[in-house]
This record gives sequence, C-alpha cells and structure tokens, in this order.
Amino acid sequence: MKVLVTGAAGFIGFHTARALLDRGDSVVGIDNLNAYYDVRLKDARLAELDGRNGFRFAKIDIADRAAMAELFATERFDTVVHLAAQAGVRYSIENPQAYLDCNLQGFLNILEGCRNNPVAHCVFASSSSVYGGNTRMPFSERDGVDHPLSLYAATKKSNELMAHTYAHLYGIPLTGLRFFTVYGPWGRPDMAPYKFTKNILEGKPIDVYNHGHHARDFTYIDDIVEGVVRTLDMTATPDPEWSSDAPRADTSSAPYRIYNIGNHTPVPLSTFIALIEQATGKTAIRNLLPAQPGDVPATYADVDALTKAVGFKPSIPLDVGIRRFVEWYRAFYKV
Repeated sequence: MKVLVTGAAGFIGFHTARALLDRGDSVVGIDNLNAYYDVRLKDARLAELDGRNGFRFAKIDIADRAAMAELFATERFDTVVHLAAQAGVRYSIENPQAYLDCNLQGFLNILEGCRNNPVAHCVFASSSSVYGGNTRMPFSERDGVDHPLSLYAATKKSNELMAHTYAHLYGIPLTGLRFFTVYGPWGRPDMAPYKFTKNILEGKPIDVYNHGHHARDFTYIDDIVEGVVRTLDMTATPDPEWSSDAPRADTSSAPYRIYNIGNHTPVPLSTFIALIEQATGKTAIRNLLPAQPGDVPATYADVDALTKAVGFKPSIPLDVGIRRFVEWYRAFYKV
C-alpha cells in the first residue's frame, strides 16, 4: 500500500511512517521543516527514516496549493495519514496567521488532493483541544464542541467540519482522530514532558501553570501509532443508524468518523512531574504560575468507540513511558 504521511518529520508523523514501513507499506513523507521548534530534531528524525526501503521524503508545505496538487497527481496514493499542522495552543495566540495558512488552507489542499485523485481512506489529526469549555468528563465524541478556547482548537474543529463536507459531497472516506497529550521518545520540545525533563536535568526552574492543578490524559506514542495504523486499515463508512432527527456528532450518513485516541486516565500535573523527578533522579524547582489563556484545565478521553471499532487499548503505563522518554533524551542530547 502506498501511503502519504504529512508531517513526516514531526513527532507523531515520524513514528507513524516508521510503523508503516515496518509492516511493508510504501511511504511518501512530506514536511515543510519550519522553525517552530529546533529543525535539527526534525532532521534527526528524518535521518532515522532515510534509506529505509520504501521511504521517500519531499520537502513540501501543505499550504502550497500547486505543489500539493502535483504531488497527488503524480504519486496516486492509496491512503493518506494527514498529521502536518501548526501545533500549540499558546503559539496560536501569538501567531494566528500560521494556523490559518497551515491548518485551514493546508487541510483544504489535502481534501482537494483526495477528491481529484481518489484514495481509499484519509485519516487526519484532530485534537482534544476541540473540547474547549466542556467540563463533563470523560470527553465523549458525541458531545458538542462549539466552545473552543484557542484558535488552534478552532482550526481543528474546522478541519472536522471540512472533512465531513467532503465526505458528504464526494464520498471520500475520512476519519478524524482527537489526540490526547501524546508523549514519548523524539517528542516535541514545546510540550511539557520535554521542557520539564530538560530544565530538571539542567537544574533550572520549570514553569508550572495553574499552580500544578491541570490534569492531562497522557498517551504514549507507541499506543497512539498503533491506534492510527489500525484506524487507517478500517475505512470509514456511512453509519446506517445515523438519523437527521437526532444527529450524532461522531458519525454520519457520509463515510465519516471521529474518534478520541487517548489513555483514558487523566493524571495531575504534579504527579507527572514527580515521575520525571523519579526517572531523572533530580528534584524539580517549581515556578508556580496562574493558568495561561487558552489552556483547558483537564483532559480525559472516552475511548470506548475506538476500542470497539479497532480494538484500541493503550498498554504503556505512565511511569514506563516517562522512563523511556528520559532515557531517549539523555542518549540523544548526551546528558
């Protein structure tokens, strides 16, 4: 099977491309290698994929309409895993235009590619951030998500709406996965596991927002990737029980699905920090701060739908996952 993986130099994209190659798929990876975080980490991920049988990389910005149209027309993909995005809740407050360019225009180019060069299935990344102001736990795909707290969340909700429209109009099978706080080796430097580990090892203070009262549904990267690949293999189909009189948000009369993909176990930030301290053998210097604009106080994934659909069941305990991340960090940065 020939698979397009967008964001192949990114955290989840890299791991997904590697998993697909491991099972014998042909992968074309694209990424614009922007400087949102250290490009050397992206280059190092690509170096792990370079030379693998069946892998080819192209530096392409998904917001480049002409380049994306040419890519789809030339390659004729069987399936697509769309993971490229401008990520980060806080950065969306500082640089909103980047989110419109990448997450909206870029996603439109993906959808147009799938329309003009039909694919069997496209799986795309959404985010737990879409739950925004929701407080009922655990977060369910059946709940409304009309109160985003950041522009990043709004763009991800927009992606879901755009996908449904294309599934309805053109019959393109599309599945959105709402990721819940993914962590693990090769993780992003802008996320808490990386920042905390770095500063703790260097003896620097860590910024702990909301005075440590946040809770997150931390999900290990290997569990996430297994869920992504299983979902890719299960093509979205119309829901025969869907009713316009009582419409569900996660299914449709079109070939469209939305799933949470998380660990179903929210963990207080204070506990998470303690596990990093344990793994590093060092004590954190905590700089307690108020909550930041756009932050969601807690995330907690109801994953029953994905479990029922593809047998998704996270298996990596948090202490094991953190230990693996810290081991990777020490080896990669030689500390």
